Amino acid sequence: MIGWAREFAEADPVIAYGVSNTEKARSGAVYVARVLRGAKPAELPVEGPTKFEMIINSKTARALGLTISPSLLVRADEVIQ
Repeated sequence: MIGWAREFAEADPVIAYGVSNTEKARSGAVYVARVLRGAKPAELPVEGPTKFEMIINSKTARALGLTISPSLLVRADEVIQ
């Protein structure tokens, strides 16, 4: 199974790939700061995420008898042992 958030990878799927929770929080804080400084919410641009993270749960992969390629492991932001 593949999930889209860090919480999914920690709950046993093999891979999670999605927007970084840190990035979501930072982006939200920037919008709040703009509104508190007087910006009109309707005039703020809509921005998409810029940072994605991939987390691999190698413990689950081993339990399922799956082999994850070394090149994929190197690209992962985090590997859960």
